[in-house]
Amino acid sequence: MAERRVRSFSITRLPGFGVIALATFVLLYVPIVTLVVFSFNAQASMSTWGGFSLTWYEAAFNNRQVREVSIRSLWLAVVASGLATMVATLAALATTRTSRFRGQTMIYALINQPLMVPEVVTGVALLIFFAAIRVQTGYSGMGYLVIAHTAFCIPFAYLPIKARLETMDLTLERAAADLYASPWQAFRHITLPLVMPGVMAGFMLGFVISLDTVVITEFVKAAGQDTLPTYMLGQLRRQVTPEMNAIATLFLALSVVAVTIFFVLSRKRA
Repeated sequence: MAERRVRSFSITRLPGFGVIALATFVLLYVPIVTLVVFSFNAQASMSTWGGFSLTWYEAAFNNRQVREVSIRSLWLAVVASGLATMVATLAALATTRTSRFRGQTMIYALINQPLMVPEVVTGVALLIFFAAIRVQTGYSGMGYLVIAHTAFCIPFAYLPIKARLETMDLTLERAAADLYASPWQAFRHITLPLVMPGVMAGFMLGFVISLDTVVITEFVKAAGQDTLPTYMLGQLRRQVTPEMNAIATLFLALSVVAVTIFFVLSRKRA
């Protein structure tokens, strides 16, 4: 009696899989493609094509305020994601390189709190907290935005670093300890190079989240501290122009380049 051939399960064979997949891609990418296409529109219209032109890119580059908020956004994203990645790396080491202890689940919950609480709640809490400090110190600089973005980015950086540490083989670290390497030497020469792909992923996530955050920035920023997202939100409330499309397209290109660089570096390390 011939054995009955068992077909392996594949989600692609389910009814409607192709339609759902196609609809998902359409919903995700058609708006982005439309934005990019109309950023090259010669007319000041969001619905009528008037020919190819770089007018709106030229207008964006010549707009002094756009340059200022773009530089501020990039600076803030780099600083906040860098600080968040350092803190997240230390937190991931502390929660993965120790045996289980009482209260460990509570620590996970506290670290990931910004992911579980609505962003508007975090923004209001930071507004109240920083307002009290402003009253007492009189300081109203960019430090508040750096702290707020860093705190918000920590869980996004923590997750990939923790995941990387949990899947790492401890054999090399134990071998380094057997060869009388100090904890710092073992971390510097063994742990850090192995966890670096997770660190880079955490930095990239933090960078993108900081660059994109609107709600927290709106609650925390002082006068003259607009980032690019808050500036674009203010402009869209007045008038929608293809200049906003051009700015968004440039930052989309920046994100694609950053992700590509991260992918290439990760493959080389692997």
